[in-house]
Amino acid sequence: MKEQQRVDWAQIAANPKFVDLHRKKVRFLFGWWAISTIIYVIFLVCANLAGKLFAWPVIGDINFGYLAILGLFIYCWFIAGFYASWANRVADKITGDLIEELKEGGM
Repeated sequence: MKEQQRVDWAQIAANPKFVDLHRKKVRFLFGWWAISTIIYVIFLVCANLAGKLFAWPVIGDINFGYLAILGLFIYCWFIAGFYASWANRVADKITGDLIEELKEGGM
């Protein structure tokens, strides 16, 4: 049976690579949160103030409101894909470097 190692979380949290990773993730995610919040608030204000625009028929029974909601879904998928791409390029590299450094240091 494998002996369980104790993890020094304070050492990991103080590691410059971990600090860098955390800073980059917070900056990245806060930026997208702010942009998304602004987009959703604008959508709600427009839906409230321009209700007739959202009821405007575009193609058959499909109105502008349906297309606006579809646009929000596409935006959400874009954000998910963009975050996955960013995480694969940036966060995973820093995490891998951090893990290797901790293994070499006896953790």
